[in-house]
Amino acid sequence: MLYIGFDLSRIGVEGLIICLVGYVIVFVALQILVVVFNTIPKVLNYFQRRKERAAGKRVAPEAESLTGDTSAAISMALYLFMNENHDEESNKMTIKRISETYTPWSSKIYGLRTYFKPHTFHR
Repeated sequence: MLYIGFDLSRIGVEGLIICLVGYVIVFVALQILVVVFNTIPKVLNYFQRRKERAAGKRVAPEAESLTGDTSAAISMALYLFMNENHDEESNKMTIKRISETYTPWSSKIYGLRTYFKPHTFHR
């Protein structure tokens, strides 16, 4: 009987340090990405509003963002609206047979490759 086990005593201090440093680097990188992705829309909105003010346009106050409940209600309404437009189908499947059984798609000869053999070529 073959026994495959995991021996924790063989993991050295260096291995644990490398593992922990790797986890910390990944966690910090993910946190940085969250901060960057959350601030990009705010920065773009700020520059757009500043450009509109400089052009003399009236800048509307910032609209409230949609809550999860509002988004769910809108998506459910769209889903129900889109499903009402479909035709009723019979749910009957048929298979149409063709008389010609040979097609290039099913031919095995196109899958074969011929390779050049150097020993068969003589001058």
